[in-house]
Amino acid sequence: MFKKILIANRGEIACRVIKTARAMGIETVAVYSDADARAPFVKMADEAVHIGPATASESYLVADKIIAAAKQTGAEAVHPGYGFLSERASFVEALAAENIAFIGPPAKAIAAMGDKIESKKIAREAGVNVVPGFVGEIRDTEHAVEISNDIGYPVMMKASAGGGGKGMRLAYSEKDVREGFEATKREGLNSFGDDRVFIEKFIEDPRHIEIQILGDQHGNVLYLNERECSIQRRHQKVVEEAPSPFVTPAMRKAMGEQCVALSKAVGYFSAGTVELIVSGADKTGESFYFLEMNTRLQVEHPVTEAITGVDLVEQMIRVAAGEELSFTQDDVKIDGWAIENRVYAEDPYRGFLPSTGRLVRYDPPVDGWADDGAENGRRGVDGIRVDDGVYEGGEVSMFYDPMIAKLVTWAPTRDEAADLQIAALDAFDIEGLGHNIDFLSAIMQHPRFRSGELTTGFIAEEYPEGFEGAATGDELKVKLAAIAGFIATAHADRARRIDGQLGPRLAPPSEWVVTQGDETYEVSLSKDSVSVNGASVDISMEYTPGERLVNAVFDSDEEGEGGDPLTVKVEPVPAGFALTTRGARHSLRVLPAHVAQFSKHMIEKIPPDMSKFLVCPMPGLLVSLNVEEGDSVELGQPLAVVEAMKMENILRAEKSGTVKSVNAKAGDSLAVDAIILEME
Repeated sequence: MFKKILIANRGEIACRVIKTARAMGIETVAVYSDADARAPFVKMADEAVHIGPATASESYLVADKIIAAAKQTGAEAVHPGYGFLSERASFVEALAAENIAFIGPPAKAIAAMGDKIESKKIAREAGVNVVPGFVGEIRDTEHAVEISNDIGYPVMMKASAGGGGKGMRLAYSEKDVREGFEATKREGLNSFGDDRVFIEKFIEDPRHIEIQILGDQHGNVLYLNERECSIQRRHQKVVEEAPSPFVTPAMRKAMGEQCVALSKAVGYFSAGTVELIVSGADKTGESFYFLEMNTRLQVEHPVTEAITGVDLVEQMIRVAAGEELSFTQDDVKIDGWAIENRVYAEDPYRGFLPSTGRLVRYDPPVDGWADDGAENGRRGVDGIRVDDGVYEGGEVSMFYDPMIAKLVTWAPTRDEAADLQIAALDAFDIEGLGHNIDFLSAIMQHPRFRSGELTTGFIAEEYPEGFEGAATGDELKVKLAAIAGFIATAHADRARRIDGQLGPRLAPPSEWVVTQGDETYEVSLSKDSVSVNGASVDISMEYTPGERLVNAVFDSDEEGEGGDPLTVKVEPVPAGFALTTRGARHSLRVLPAHVAQFSKHMIEKIPPDMSKFLVCPMPGLLVSLNVEEGDSVELGQPLAVVEAMKMENILRAEKSGTVKSVNAKAGDSLAVDAIILEME
């Protein structure tokens, strides 16, 4: 077994590998860029080597710097994590030349499967179902249009070396192909150094199912069941679960055996994932097609660990050291259900725009994960596991992926795992930048998610106008009104004790009028009870002014046990509180009953009209500006392209008009809400 390994990655996956290596008694070496000098993974490792500037192309993507760090520290092996150099065959060959082991598959398999065009040819020859499409060189946009017309719309354009949702465009018409082909090529070149593109038929009602593969260097290859990854946004996975609510035992066996055959055809060993696209319209489960093979550890590997009890990172290390797998296919079981939500630095209330900046507050529901033994599959603390690589006070940088953390829950059933997600998301406290916690909670509560009727179009179909918070039922509104009244009394009582030094001590107000949107609630508190609109509310809670999280229990028994727990984030706002829970931020106006009657006389402040300005919706790089001063533009016309976190975003005109002035130029780094141009 290795004595020391180097992790050629950063963030949560670097922390993840270090934890397993430490449990195995293996020393670890971290490499870090300027942006990551204070990152948790650097502190966790036994040694750390600085490898360059923040830009990945000058640090984490420079193979020579990684190899030099390994030689300098005496590391015998390198674990690449995911992304960066994890699927670069030349990196594996360069390590081998220096007699350094690669904790992953052989270079030949990476080369064969890493090229999406070549991998489809191999899959077809191996008898694997392949999606109809054009596999070959595409000369230019006109050729792309010709191919797309022949295949039939909709089609998907993909960068050949792409992954992680980058370099992908869905085209429903010839116009979409003309507009998106060059952008797909640019994203492929910028992110992966390869501008080749292939085009394939887009499967209707598609489900994204993937099979986890694990093989050793002695010819043994197993499949560790499937993961459902259908809930995606812009082809980036958001929610993953294992097993899939769609896959039957017969489907699982057929898919698994086919994926094992493909792996053996390319001499695969280590952990890997074969991604399949499945037609949700075909209830027989026979319409599944090879999509691609990721020759690395997947972001969503924890859900497989939770249901199988297999530590995939440990197995990768053991396989790289030459050990034979210690279990067989018959030993692979499914125990319970696991769900993973990716907590991203993006603002769902602003069209999911990337949100970089400082984590002013970062308080996850549990501290990482505890290993309760291999049979429990690293299920975390009481079924909740958090894989992260950030810290309170740290920066979420524009240079890397926007993922803050992975929240994983395990329970005996799917509904219980989803309920645990909702409770954990309520208790996940992040402040300082936009995040998608409310959105994730809304998905977990959504009736369609609960039914298991998923497709990769779930988000676009269920939130066509964007996200404005999860739906709030009448019962929850009453509970929030009761909590707001309780909190308001606590604040009033504190104020009474602080400044009530002259004269008699006054009792704090106990009669409140709480307004939520268009609805008004009369809340009354006494020593022993709380009532809303005259009806008693059974609530048990404690609150001290200044607290961020409140835990309330409703409808408990006489001893205060059982009941319905609710965790609420509290933020004081003018004339009330913002209470965030169950996937939405609720603004509640809370006034003493004798004051509330005058609120109708308050003048409403109207926000200024910003529609004539094109503003930068997120911090990013202005890649191109398509208009000049004096140009006439039409509604929906592309005006500029801004790149943020390696993704290009097209900014369009919200109205027709003439460009009055231009305040930025291509190549500028822009802050959020920076004015790019003004219309007249």
